[in-house]
Amino acid sequence: MEVYWKERKNGQRLICVREGENEEIEIGGVRLTKNGHDAFAKTFGYDPGRAMKGITTLEESKNFVESFRPWELFGSDDGITVDPEVKPED
Repeated sequence: MEVYWKERKNGQRLICVREGENEEIEIGGVRLTKNGHDAFAKTFGYDPGRAMKGITTLEESKNFVESFRPWELFGSDDGITVDPEVKPED
């Protein structure tokens, strides 16, 4: 499984791609607002604790999202690391 950040118009999205597949699955994201950065990590069901508004920096926002390890929802928890290089928007 590959996990990486990808540029989007209003911020970045955390993406995972399962081994042998080409489909990008959005598992989290951050965006800049007038009050700071908003961040969220995907979940199955309702969990308001996986989203936060007004985070000071982009790096803090990304760390918040990654702390939930949302890629584990899609079948892997063994040694996955997030690629440090942010990929450009399509």
